[in-house]
Amino acid sequence: MYMVKRLTPFVDHLPIPPVFKPVTRRRKFTFYIVRMLETMKKLHRDLPPTRMWGYEGSVPGPTFEVKRNEQVRVLWLNQLPKKHLLPVDKTIHGAMGTPEVRTVVHLHHGVSTPSNDGHPEAWFTRGFKQTGPFFSRRVYRYDNQQRASNLWYHDHALGITRLNVYAGLAGMYFLRDQEEISLNLPRGKYEIPLVIQDKSVNSDGSLFYPKGPQPPSPNLPKPSIVPEFFGDKILVNGKIWPHFEVEPRKYRFRILNASNSRFYTLSLDSGQPFIQIGTDGGLLRSPVLIKKLTLGPAERADVVLNFSKYRGEKITLINSAPAPYPNGDPVDPRTTGLVMQFRVTRPLQGRDTSTVPPRLSNPPLFPLNKVRKVRNLALVERTDRFGRLLLLLDDKRWSAPVSEKPLLGSYELWQLINTTPDNHPIHLHLVDFRILNRQRFDVNHYNRTGKLRFTSPPLPPAPDEQGLKDTVRANPGAVTRIIPRFVPYTGEYVWHCHILEHEDHEMMRPFIVVGKKRDSK
Repeated sequence: MYMVKRLTPFVDHLPIPPVFKPVTRRRKFTFYIVRMLETMKKLHRDLPPTRMWGYEGSVPGPTFEVKRNEQVRVLWLNQLPKKHLLPVDKTIHGAMGTPEVRTVVHLHHGVSTPSNDGHPEAWFTRGFKQTGPFFSRRVYRYDNQQRASNLWYHDHALGITRLNVYAGLAGMYFLRDQEEISLNLPRGKYEIPLVIQDKSVNSDGSLFYPKGPQPPSPNLPKPSIVPEFFGDKILVNGKIWPHFEVEPRKYRFRILNASNSRFYTLSLDSGQPFIQIGTDGGLLRSPVLIKKLTLGPAERADVVLNFSKYRGEKITLINSAPAPYPNGDPVDPRTTGLVMQFRVTRPLQGRDTSTVPPRLSNPPLFPLNKVRKVRNLALVERTDRFGRLLLLLDDKRWSAPVSEKPLLGSYELWQLINTTPDNHPIHLHLVDFRILNRQRFDVNHYNRTGKLRFTSPPLPPAPDEQGLKDTVRANPGAVTRIIPRFVPYTGEYVWHCHILEHEDHEMMRPFIVVGKKRDSK
């Protein structure tokens, strides 16, 4: 068996994930049952079917369509095999002495109580026969009280998130409100989710995931976790380099980077701009025109593309982000530099009356003068007992005592001090935040003295980062400053790097939102 090297791009149509249908709609809540199933999926015209895991057998999973303040309840059912289809390293946290196949669903950007958040140790096995120490419920409740935004749901089981998501356990969740609905944006068949992932495939169609670092070392366990994973093929909505036939008009695309480790810097070979209208946390105040759009793992962008001047043309969505980002190997323009193709070949079905207004929304402000506490949180490199690269938050492992205990309702300033050479997409559960700025510093001086010596002035976030965020790119050699507000629930949540190989190997920490001032640290 060997990895397939070459496949013809743009031969498959872009699939659109189905929309979930609820089991029942009642006055007080909408109820869904969602099964995690093994399935066979054809990723490319010239490949045999691939064994994968999907929600309701769909890869990516079906899309949730919900309204603000609609209470949604979901019974998540693990109906997967007992043995994993990918190599499981049982020496890392969460995977030692636990069942090989465990799952728990996190609604990413969901504002949920701790028991509904998908805590990494709230995992469960097939039929709930075994459960983790934080497991407390089978039916999850999502109150959907926040503003409209593009959420997504994915597996979050401690120590095997990278494998479960790579196997296919991820999907979109669109939360809408009256403000968004009242805008005359493209909608219906002109609003399209784009879930971008990278994978590698063996000649028999099976997924390839490395059993350990290369070159192999006799000192490492077998299998062994790898520092990052980068596939050699780009999938959109579960197809390798698909094409999408469009009309010469405006389309709205909800883009998600659901890759394990790969960043994307997206652009169109036609030179046309993206009209960005939203980020992780919903609509921007005003639209932004950008030629290049960078997304780290878990980041989302809400964009409009106008094809009205490109009738009959083929337009390629390309990627130029190195891997690892930002100082890694350049992309191969024949493979990882390709994402998908738009073909402006469909006849216009009627006059395009959709618009992108100059004022979209009024996202809440997170003022610096309301900050109650400043936290300096270093991102550092260490090695584990096998000599493998180990990345840590605040130089602490997952199991260390909780050190971040923000007060309910408070604003804080988190200074993410990245001493590593890589960019880390840092995600906080429960909360939105605003990016304040980034500022470069002398890493060697900091490592010697523990003190920051800045080498540049603070730089404001890019225009496409001005909105609310739940994931931020912490640039190497820079302090990235964010202002989260810790509302509306108390209890234990987590924050972590969303490079899944990093998250699975200790780059994740709990925090506890406390309700009494004397308990806050």
